[in-house]
Amino acid sequence: MYQRSGTIAFKTKLDNSYALDAYLGHPHHQFKSIHVAGTNGKGSTSHMLASVFQEAGYKVGLYTSPHLKDFRERIKVNGQPCPTDYVVDFVDQHQEFLIHQQLSFFEMTVGMAFDYFAIQEVDIAVIEVGLGGRLDSTNIITPVLSVITNIGWDHMNMLGNSLEAIAAEKAGIIKDEIPVVIGESLAETRAVFEHIANERKAPIHFAEAAPFYPHSLDLKGSYQKYNARTAFVTLEILKNDGWEIEETHIEKGLSSVVKNTGLMGRWQWLSHAPNTVCDTAHNKEGLQQVMRQLQEEDYHQLHLVLGVVNDKDLDAILPLFPRNGMYYFCRPDIPRGLEAEKLSEAALSHGLKGDTYRSVQSALQAASKAAGPRDLIYVGGSTFTVAEVV
Repeated sequence: MYQRSGTIAFKTKLDNSYALDAYLGHPHHQFKSIHVAGTNGKGSTSHMLASVFQEAGYKVGLYTSPHLKDFRERIKVNGQPCPTDYVVDFVDQHQEFLIHQQLSFFEMTVGMAFDYFAIQEVDIAVIEVGLGGRLDSTNIITPVLSVITNIGWDHMNMLGNSLEAIAAEKAGIIKDEIPVVIGESLAETRAVFEHIANERKAPIHFAEAAPFYPHSLDLKGSYQKYNARTAFVTLEILKNDGWEIEETHIEKGLSSVVKNTGLMGRWQWLSHAPNTVCDTAHNKEGLQQVMRQLQEEDYHQLHLVLGVVNDKDLDAILPLFPRNGMYYFCRPDIPRGLEAEKLSEAALSHGLKGDTYRSVQSALQAASKAAGPRDLIYVGGSTFTVAEVV
């Protein structure tokens, strides 16, 4: 599966997704959906949208990936993970087809989510793209609206080596005559979005033309203002299209995302004295935002617990980290985790110095022991590093 194994699990056709959908009786036809893609922010934006719909009284499905602690985090209704028994029964009931069709982990999980949302009779499901868009297993749906948060440099080996190529893959979720909201764009990507939307007669809305959302958010990362603006523009369009969403629902929903949906790992505070924060940002654009926020924090000494996966472009991300920090290099506990020694060696070439540790937990323990009460500990570099501390 992609979460553990990387690109070997990436499929370049939707044949299996369509086959499973047909076998299950096209469950996604039984509920309305919103489709969310993007390099960064698609998970946070998806949770924001789900939270607001919950506050508006709708029964809301939420499909996201990857999970941090429990597989069932991927499939939620009104913030509650699907039951363990449902997962077991689904695999048991459909095992012969799943094996015969040689479905990937992700293909199977998408089908499971759609089946569960249909059984639960959700009013609306917010569906986060796994990777890319055009060839993603989720792209069999016809949503009421599509969202593309932004485009950055990530997964180039699968999506393309230019921003235009990556944008074209993400824009694969734009459907005929279905409105699309673009959270942030660049000159190169805006032209791609406009061209594809025009071809498909899809009304296109650029959220960056709107002001930032003026009310408080419970997701405290400074980068969340971009996601909140994207969510707000999306909700205003849906409200004008007949969905019963009031300003009070939006305000309460965006200030209660964690409470309503259980979102973890986005500038999440783990402890105080010393302050310890984690964030799942793992590509250049995401880490730039997080490093800017670190600079805004008040601390005496910065300690960074850092672990990454082995397909990261270290020469692109390591220069973003501060040289005056104390580093604790580790390997996230998945097969494609990069050895701590290799990470340390690469980091040293960029002026980042520290010791290596056998696990994320031992690295965090060492940082906590070394840190004073006015210090700040940051844990990140990978979703899988964060998964071991939340």
